[in-house]
Amino acid sequence: MVLLRHGPFLKAVFLHSLTAFGGPQGHFGMMLRTFVHGRHDLTEQELLDYNAFCQMLPGASSTQTLTLIGYKRGGLTLAIITLIIWIMPASLLMGGLSFLLEYLDKRYMSTELFKFIQPMAVGFIAFSAFRMSKISINNTITRIIMVVAAISTFLLFNTPFIFPIIIVLGGIVTNFSDKRIPQKGVPPKKINWGNMVIFLGLFIIAGYFSETARKEDWKNRGAYNLFENFYRFGSLVFGGGDVLMPMMYQQYVVRPDVQRIETENPKVLKISKEDFLTGSGMVRAIPGPVFSIGAYMGGMALKDREPQPTMQIFGCIIGAVAIFLPSALLVLFFFPVWHNLKKYAVIFRSLEGINAAVVGIMIAATFVLMKSISFDIIDGTAIPLMNIIVITGTFLALSFTKIRAPFIVLFCLLLGRLL
Repeated sequence: MVLLRHGPFLKAVFLHSLTAFGGPQGHFGMMLRTFVHGRHDLTEQELLDYNAFCQMLPGASSTQTLTLIGYKRGGLTLAIITLIIWIMPASLLMGGLSFLLEYLDKRYMSTELFKFIQPMAVGFIAFSAFRMSKISINNTITRIIMVVAAISTFLLFNTPFIFPIIIVLGGIVTNFSDKRIPQKGVPPKKINWGNMVIFLGLFIIAGYFSETARKEDWKNRGAYNLFENFYRFGSLVFGGGDVLMPMMYQQYVVRPDVQRIETENPKVLKISKEDFLTGSGMVRAIPGPVFSIGAYMGGMALKDREPQPTMQIFGCIIGAVAIFLPSALLVLFFFPVWHNLKKYAVIFRSLEGINAAVVGIMIAATFVLMKSISFDIIDGTAIPLMNIIVITGTFLALSFTKIRAPFIVLFCLLLGRLL
């Protein structure tokens, strides 16, 4: 019944999922054109309010905004259907890519096509850090937080909990002063937090089963570990997909090579640096949410687990579901109490520090990834100058031209084919 009554709206959501390039900023512009000016599903002010609200939450902000549009039109049921239609095309494409790379390897075909996608992905992260810094770093305390976060993250990148620690501390530090953002009016004495039970319950249950599966070496322990990892990512990521990438890189590329992990947890989920960076670059070339990278990373993390290809398919599904689930739960649970929450100045002060910490994390991740890519020695003799050129060129193209992300990806693919 919902599908019939809201058919035109869901059709518009599907078309949006096939044409929405450019990340959250590009998605917002297209939502404005499609759902405000085109279909009049909501007003421009409502869209701005939804977007501002979603920026305060961890997770995929453009996904959360579109989910709220569905929620406004038809309640919880339509919101869930809207979410599924929005994430499905991109998740299928990225999940399919995890099989495509394996297919190419098995057929002994060259994967040189993707060799410049990896440094290109670093250029995207560098640009995102630059863009966010112009918005979020505007006073002394945010500059200090950014610098401390960048140095700490760079030096302690191998430490599993460095990201949540830096983010939490950033949110605390900016509450030491109330001069920049004073409390206006009297905040409500009580807010109903009952809706958070499911979100927090899933967080705890996922962590329990993941750790139990590891300790007792369950047959399909990888699936439990994967769900916990991705649910945690979706619960803690402020700043969108460009912050998600460094967290995943630390979890699946850097951490498995730490000597203690190799000794204590030899079956830890692992993705090669080349496969990771190929996926994080290719996600820029497709429409839809950047968080669809979860489907690709999930498939790659379980591609060597038996039975195949069943476990890899499960990995794609688990990755897509677990990475988006916290975003949906948070936005649908917090939105009913949004009007009360925005009366608390402490919320906005915390967000100021969190955003500054996120910029620092992204700066550190840029240098960590540049070091791992650009200074690899080729044939023991030379530094691959082209990687540095691609990183720099991507950053400059995004910063000073109007070239859209998919065209940059296509150019790098062509460059890999020619060189």
